[in-house]
Amino acid sequence: MENPQDIFSSNGGCLSDTVIEKYLVESKESVSHVQLACSMQDCAFPLDGTELCIWNTKSPSHQLLILRGHHQPITAIAFGNRVNPLLICSASLDYIIMWNLDECREKVLQAYPLLSLFIDAESRQLVTGCADGQLWIFSLMDGHHYRRVARVDLRKKTETFSTRRLKSGLCSRPEESQLPSTSVLEKGEQVEVTFPILRLAPCDLSLIPNSACGCLSSENTQCMWIGSSLGLFIFNLANLEVEAALYYRDFQSLSIPLAGSCALRNRTTDRKTLCLLASLFGRKIAVLEIDPAALVRAQQCPGLRQSLSVPASSCVLPTSPLYLGIAKEKSPKAASGRRCAAWNVRKDQRLVFHSKVRSSGYASAPHVTMFSPKTNIKSEGKGSSRRRSRCAREPYPVECAVPTKPGPQVAAAPTCTRMCCLQYSGDGQWLACGLSNHLSLVFGASLTGTPAVFSGHDGAVNTVCWSQDRRWLLSAAQDGTLRVWSARGAELALLLGRDMFSKPIQSAQFYYIDAFILLSSGPEFQLLKYHIDTCKDEMKRCKQKSKSKLICRLSTTGAVDMTSLSAVNNFYSHVVLAAGRNRTVEVFDLNAGCSAAVIAEAHSRPVHQICQNKGSSFTTQQPQAYNLFLTTAIGDGMRLWDLRTLRCERHFEGHPSRGYPCGIAFSPCGRFAACGAEDRHAYVYEMGSSTFSHRLAGHTDTVTGVAFNPSTPQLATATLDGKLQLFLAE
Repeated sequence: MENPQDIFSSNGGCLSDTVIEKYLVESKESVSHVQLACSMQDCAFPLDGTELCIWNTKSPSHQLLILRGHHQPITAIAFGNRVNPLLICSASLDYIIMWNLDECREKVLQAYPLLSLFIDAESRQLVTGCADGQLWIFSLMDGHHYRRVARVDLRKKTETFSTRRLKSGLCSRPEESQLPSTSVLEKGEQVEVTFPILRLAPCDLSLIPNSACGCLSSENTQCMWIGSSLGLFIFNLANLEVEAALYYRDFQSLSIPLAGSCALRNRTTDRKTLCLLASLFGRKIAVLEIDPAALVRAQQCPGLRQSLSVPASSCVLPTSPLYLGIAKEKSPKAASGRRCAAWNVRKDQRLVFHSKVRSSGYASAPHVTMFSPKTNIKSEGKGSSRRRSRCAREPYPVECAVPTKPGPQVAAAPTCTRMCCLQYSGDGQWLACGLSNHLSLVFGASLTGTPAVFSGHDGAVNTVCWSQDRRWLLSAAQDGTLRVWSARGAELALLLGRDMFSKPIQSAQFYYIDAFILLSSGPEFQLLKYHIDTCKDEMKRCKQKSKSKLICRLSTTGAVDMTSLSAVNNFYSHVVLAAGRNRTVEVFDLNAGCSAAVIAEAHSRPVHQICQNKGSSFTTQQPQAYNLFLTTAIGDGMRLWDLRTLRCERHFEGHPSRGYPCGIAFSPCGRFAACGAEDRHAYVYEMGSSTFSHRLAGHTDTVTGVAFNPSTPQLATATLDGKLQLFLAE
């Protein structure tokens, strides 16, 4: 028998010339039973189980193309028969994926190099800057595993910054021109200007007094310098916004209009910044001295004409739509006037005390026992214990943990029915939800028992709201009607038909401690005074005596349709927040009966929900905390705003929400914010961090709504397939 080596040793050949090992890679998982694949130029095999690795035989650098998408180990790989486009199919226990290798290679080849890196020790974040003007921010917190916090396009941020300044009417500096985002050529062509990020450096605004920064609070602001070829920018890491921009070509005194390299350093002695620039086209090197306080002060939006506050800080004006004292004082004044007139008509008469008249109080009358307590009544344990438990409920724990423990899960409908909205009652005992099958349901807080059914709408119920006294439940639907129900008997108490509104109702709620009904329809919101007849006469029960009256209506600036409306009903507040389809958030002061301020470019898309920090009757917050509110838009995450400055204080975008409007909620203690997401998870953020602290699993579809229990640490979530999930504190 021949030796295998003798077969290849003829004609003076060498074994190394016959067989050459071109490439070797080791996988963490065994691939002995996996179907491998080869084409004319590519070899495909699984790497580490779930990653598909493509090796090009003509690639001199032996760089691998790694494709990720499987969650289970890959079991089979096959190339397509066509060369253009070159397709490859990979199969696993969870997915069968078809890949286009030409498109995959384009995405890899178009990746821009990393030019700068910055670590913020205070927020524990890693920031990287690329040549295409993209900022990538990662969390360095323990347990976060370097998760991505945000991805920022610097060019889009500067355009938004310029648009806000233009809409706010801020005057430009003499040497300042428009933002050079695009330049129009003579032939009508457009050239897109990129912002390569050359250098990232800290920008400490805490050394600058608050008065010098305008409305930008320097106490908790985490900013950094961004050096680009076109200019310098002060970027806020909390709200992911540009606070100030300095373009080289806008200042004719500068010798370098385009920079190829830069270095930045803060000087603590005079609170200024030194910038070293090298020209992109040329041999010039310049040193700039920048005053950050002057730059921020010159480009900040002007202050508000009047101070805004969610808690009412002044009395209701007589001209205000909220003025309720006029109607109440008319009858007492008229009655007192009639009494005075009657006294004037009477003649003066002698005052006589009649001892025989018992009603005078001077005659002797028998002693009567007015109240004698009954001590022989047997207490019925159910009602009394329930009342005692309600009175003795503990306050909401301020330092409580996030409710992350999965609790009961129930299906609101037998078939997959979309859950549109949900809200807890003020005492936390009941949970109301609106469904797309025209029904409203009320569950117990523990999601046990049979829910109460409120039927009568002809469209999807998009709004449910409890009254402050928990006697009434309001619902609005796509059929254009608004209904107020008796929470105890599930009976209709008030009906506002579609003939009263020009367009379907987007938002509706009780307002001013149940004194009014506030609703939005089209480009306006209406303030209604209502009266609910509580007559118990069975003969007249069918004849509705409940009624409503329009007090005032206000439209948005530009008469754009409203997408969301919010106001506080737990305490007296004159402020109403409204979002429009033009991506603005408008603040209305109902004490003055007019619009007070407009936030331009609040999101990159229209806001679909506004959520205010309303607190709870079981906890107390600082008065300033009630001025915070959240907004959310599809594809643009969630933003935290301060009504006093109308500034975005923080931006949360760690949850995927690209195609469906997912709900948001404030915790009763004001420390957390929750939101739904399209990846079948609910996310919980802390107010002091831009990345999520908890990711709640266990859902079977997109999480469309979230709600915190106002009395105990509980979180309820609603999904697109009509299921309710409860999360409890550990």
